Amino acid sequence: MVEDWVFSALIVAFLAFITPCESFYLPGSYMHTYQQGEVIGAKVNSLTSIETELPFSYYSLPYCRPQDGVKKSAENLGELLMGDQIDNSPYRFHVNVNESLYLCTTNPLDEADVKLLKQRSRDLYQVNMILDNLPVRRFTEQNGMTIQWTGYPVGYIPEGTSDVYIINHLKFKVLVHKYEQGKVKVVGTGEGMEFISEADSDAKSGYEIVGFEVVPCSVKRPEAMSKFNMYDKVDSVNCPVELEKSQLVREKEKITFTYEVEFVNSDIRWPSRWDAYLKMEGSKIHWFSIMNSLMVILFLAGIVFVIFLRTVRRDLTRYEELDKEAQAQMNEELSGWKLVVGDVFREPTSSKLLCVMIGDGIQILGMAIATIFFAAFGFMSPASRGMLLTGMIVLYMLLGIVAGYAAVRLWRTLKGTSEGWRSVSWSTACFFPGIVFIVLTVLNFMLWTRNSTGALPISLFFGLLSLWFCVSVPLTLLGGFFGTRAEPIEFPVRTNQIPREIPTKKYSLLFILGAGTLPFGTLFIELFFILSSIWLGRFYYVFGFLLVVLLLLIVVCAEVSVVLTYMHLCAEDWRWWWKAFFASGTVALYVFLYSINYLVFDLRSLSGPVSAMLYIGYSFIVSLAIMLATGTVGFLTSFSFVHYLFSSVKID
Repeated sequence: MVEDWVFSALIVAFLAFITPCESFYLPGSYMHTYQQGEVIGAKVNSLTSIETELPFSYYSLPYCRPQDGVKKSAENLGELLMGDQIDNSPYRFHVNVNESLYLCTTNPLDEADVKLLKQRSRDLYQVNMILDNLPVRRFTEQNGMTIQWTGYPVGYIPEGTSDVYIINHLKFKVLVHKYEQGKVKVVGTGEGMEFISEADSDAKSGYEIVGFEVVPCSVKRPEAMSKFNMYDKVDSVNCPVELEKSQLVREKEKITFTYEVEFVNSDIRWPSRWDAYLKMEGSKIHWFSIMNSLMVILFLAGIVFVIFLRTVRRDLTRYEELDKEAQAQMNEELSGWKLVVGDVFREPTSSKLLCVMIGDGIQILGMAIATIFFAAFGFMSPASRGMLLTGMIVLYMLLGIVAGYAAVRLWRTLKGTSEGWRSVSWSTACFFPGIVFIVLTVLNFMLWTRNSTGALPISLFFGLLSLWFCVSVPLTLLGGFFGTRAEPIEFPVRTNQIPREIPTKKYSLLFILGAGTLPFGTLFIELFFILSSIWLGRFYYVFGFLLVVLLLLIVVCAEVSVVLTYMHLCAEDWRWWWKAFFASGTVALYVFLYSINYLVFDLRSLSGPVSAMLYIGYSFIVSLAIMLATGTVGFLTSFSFVHYLFSSVKID
């Protein structure tokens, strides 16, 4: 009982660190109901742009501030890492009450304010507002199509002019759903479900907010309005207005901010309110990606089938039917994988680095599979901002014990002894996180110089270091200790003292580089949607497709590595260890090159060296993780294949 209580206390303490909220309530998990006339305030997130990808605080611009001051919302680890900074705002609504209100009038704009507003408008920065945990949406017409956006622009520049006009009037439409009393209902978003029975329906009755939309416009207000008090009533505005009546950004100009809100009854139920944001577009493309992957798998499976059931089995049968003298004569006459039987398990060069990379690869692969699995089955709601990234970090740290075990056991298998296991465990714990930490430190320094909210606070910086050295490293060392207690994998054949000479081959590197194109072919379509989600501010929630693609990618990597390993063995090249790793791991090279291609052709609006460095830095980290994960899949499959192949050869 005491042990259970201590274990529970440790879990609660750890959750309190990663989720610094007043309670363990996940945003969007439970239904909120509001009464007629109840006041509800909108919140604002960081300003974001697809041009620079540098988030900035909402109040870095001369916007109206709340009467009781700016208050930051509690944020979890994932939100902080993504650069979210959620603050309260002066925009408040009385539930189910339509009104048009005055907010404030700024002081005359100085040169710095004008320069900043113009720069943010030219860089296409968006204001991201949140009501009841729903991001605000707006709609635009382009080429006869209605396009949905989250957020609204800071300002705009009309065609044919260089003048900048600021968005200072917002027309909100809040969709509400009122349910009848005295009925049993079930609500939930995949994270939890709630039953509302007749007994407590009176306490639960009210209005559910199921939609939040805005029409932004620029309006030149009369100077007399500057004498108004906050939340005084003003006349409604028909948007858009003529350019002559819009608010120009220029020095010594006072800007008046107003807004109006309209509540509209909707048939949308609370559990379905995120459907409009997560509406899956291009599902046929996702299915095409999966079918394309299946065709590649079947093609490679046919090759593997031929290798196993025809070539290998036939050679083994012929080899085992001969006596020892005939086998010796056959070894002199024949070539191929049978001639490297005394060298195939010779220790590879840089064996410590190989063990470290395999350990890290298993850790990353396990994290990816577990995270996508939970997301695919609805355990990570999009309403819970940052929880996906937080979950990935927690899973990665906990899987350190698996990484340490795998790295040390492979080290024992290669060396035949446990000597040096602490060094292997430490290297495993520090190799990938160390590279990520160095890259993020450089990028964070760039963000600090730009005063971006994307820069990690110094407290979080040291908090991540503490998690690394106080949680991840000890778990990895513990896994390494368990690895020393595990039996090493026994090789089926002995290794000769003198290495066999390897025939000269000119195209080995080309085969390895070319092998990466097949796994990339199963991935690149889904990669486009993921990149669009990250860099173009779109929601990505088709984790079911992503889980299928990930599993197909693992199968393709395994098959490619086995085929390449067999080809090298047939060419009497016994140095298959690293080649098996990179045969599937080179998919990361194509992922990185595709990311650069996406930067050049799809993110042409991205401006500034800092933005480009951020993109390249994050792409490098992702590509490195993909290389370790896919390379590990290829290596482990090839190791199993080689072990099975030569365990069938009976030789003294």
